[in-house]
Amino acid sequence: MNMALSALLLPFVSALPVAEVVERQASSSHTSLISQPDGPTEYQISYGPRPYYIINNMTASPLKTKLQSCQNGPFSVTSWSIGHRGGGTLQFPEESVQSENAGARMGAGILECDVSFTNDMQLVCRHSLCDLHTTTDILLRPDLAKKCTTPFTPANATSAANVLCCTSDITLAEYGTLCSKMDGFNASARTVQDYQTGIPSFRTQLYDTCATPLSLNAYIDLVNSYPGYRNFTPELKTPPAQVPMPFKGVYTQQQYARDMLNAFVNKGIDPSCVFAQSFNPPDIFQWIKEYPAFGAQAVYLDESGDSNNISAAAARLPSLKAQGVNIISPPFNYLLTYGDATNKTIVPSVYATTAKAAGLDIIAWSFDRSGPLDRVLATQDYYYNTINQAVHYDGQLYEILNILGNEIGIVGLFSDWSATVGYFANCFGLTGPKGGSYYASQLAASSSAAAKASSTAVSSATKASSAAVTSSSAAKASSTAAASSSKVTGAPVSQISDGQVQVSKTAASSAPSSTKVSSAAVSQISDGQVQVSKTTAASASASASSIKATSASTSVSASTPTTKASSAAVSQLSDGQVQASTKA
Repeated sequence: MNMALSALLLPFVSALPVAEVVERQASSSHTSLISQPDGPTEYQISYGPRPYYIINNMTASPLKTKLQSCQNGPFSVTSWSIGHRGGGTLQFPEESVQSENAGARMGAGILECDVSFTNDMQLVCRHSLCDLHTTTDILLRPDLAKKCTTPFTPANATSAANVLCCTSDITLAEYGTLCSKMDGFNASARTVQDYQTGIPSFRTQLYDTCATPLSLNAYIDLVNSYPGYRNFTPELKTPPAQVPMPFKGVYTQQQYARDMLNAFVNKGIDPSCVFAQSFNPPDIFQWIKEYPAFGAQAVYLDESGDSNNISAAAARLPSLKAQGVNIISPPFNYLLTYGDATNKTIVPSVYATTAKAAGLDIIAWSFDRSGPLDRVLATQDYYYNTINQAVHYDGQLYEILNILGNEIGIVGLFSDWSATVGYFANCFGLTGPKGGSYYASQLAASSSAAAKASSTAVSSATKASSAAVTSSSAAKASSTAAASSSKVTGAPVSQISDGQVQVSKTAASSAPSSTKVSSAAVSQISDGQVQVSKTTAASASASASSIKATSASTSVSASTPTTKASSAAVSQLSDGQVQASTKA
C-alpha cells in the first residue's frame, strides 16, 4: 500500500473507507440483527473452509452429525463470537482495519480494540503499550525508532536482540504513519530488517502488507459502519513498569479509564453496546461506581490462576460477584479439566462450576490461537495446559467448544479466527451476552430494595404516628379532665391541680389507699364526699390521666376499669370509671 493511499485510510478521520462494507446504516447507530441475506448485493456472512475442515476431522458422533446439518446455514451475526484483536489475526495483522474487517465478515457480533495511549495522551488500538517493535514497522522508520524507550541492540554471541518501543513514545499523528504487521520477532537478529521476521508457523503472511492501525475513535466508527448489530469490547491495557503512572506526572490510571469510556459517550454509543474489559480490578470497580450503565457489563479479565492456582482463583469468584462484577473472563483452559484418572476425557473445572454457582456470566479467551492440536502437548501450549494429554487432533476443537458452550454455558468466546466460533454458535443458536440486561437487572434489584425499604419506613412511621396520636389524645383528655373538675369545698379537699385531687391528711387518713376518682367524672366534692353524675361517668375516657391520692393526699385515678361507688359518694361509674371509698 503506498503512502498516499495509506494516508487516506488513516484511522483518525470520522469515517473510514471500508471496502467490504456495501451498506452503511443511515438512520441509527446500529442496525437490527441481520439474518441470511436475500441477494448477492447484501453483506453476507462468510465462514470459508475452516469450520468444514474441523468437522471433517471429527470422529463420528451425534455432535458431528449436528454440525454437519448446519453446513448450508442460514448464518447470521452472533455476539457469542467475539473478534479477538479484530477476529482475523490468524491471517491479518492484529488491531488493524483489515483484521476488524475479517472478523466482521465472519459474523463476529462483538469486535475488540485493546486500548493504549500515545505520548500526547490519545487512545489507540494496540494489544500492549509496548509492542510496537513486534507488531508494526516502527524499527524501519529511523525518525520514530530513535524515540523508542529502548533503542534496538542487535544480537551477539551471548545476548539476544533487545528493543522496546511503546505507543507512549510517539504521538497520535506519528502512530498513524505506521504499518501494522503480523506479531513476531527474530531474537537472533543482527539488523532491524531481520528482527521483523519470526512469525508463528501457523499464521500466514499472505496479507501482511502494511495493514492500517486504528485509533480508538476510528475503531468506533469502523465497527459502527458494519451492517448487522455489532457491539464493542475495548480493553484498557495496564501500562508496564517501563511506562510509570501517572504518565508525565499528570495522566493517571483513573483518567485513562475515564477517557476510554468517554470516547463512546462522545460518539453517542449506548452503554448496552459496550463490554469494557480490564485485567486491573480498580478499573472495573471505578467503572461500576462512575459509569454504572457501562460498569454493570464490564468484563473482568482473570489470569490470577497463572500465578497461584486455578482452584484459588475460583475461590475468589463469589466475592467479585458481591462487589458488582457480573462477567468474568478467564482463559478457556481455566474452565476445563480431566474427567477421569486416565486423563482421556475433558469435563468442566471447579472454576467453571464455581463461577456459574456465583451467578457470574463467563466470556472466555482465546480460541484458534494455538495452531494444530496434535502439537499442544509437545509445545506445552498455554491454552491447553489443563487438558493437553486428552487433546490429539483438530476435530476436538468443536468437542471443546461443545463443553464450553453447551455444558458450561459461557456467553461468549474470543477467537483469532471468528469463523470457527461463529459457525458453531449459529448451529446451536448461541446468541451471546445480552447488552443492557445487566444494568436493567441491577436497576430492578435496586428498585425492589428501595420499595421494600420504603414500605418498612412507612410501616414504622405509621406505628410512630399512631403512638403519637394515642399519647396526644391521652394528654388532651387528661387536660380536659383536669379543667372540667368542679369546684371543691370543705376542709377535706385543699386543691385540684393537673388531674389530681389533693385531700387533707385528716380526711386522707380515713380513706382507703385504693380510693380512685375519674377527674372527668367529678361534678362536685362536698363535705368530704365525691359526687359523680351517671352521665358524666359513662362518657369518661379510659385514656385520661390518673388522679392520685398519695399517703399525704388521696389519689384519684381514671386508669382502673372497676366501677364502684357508695350511695353517699359515687353511685355508678362505667368506661373510665371512678372508684371511691364508702366513707370520706
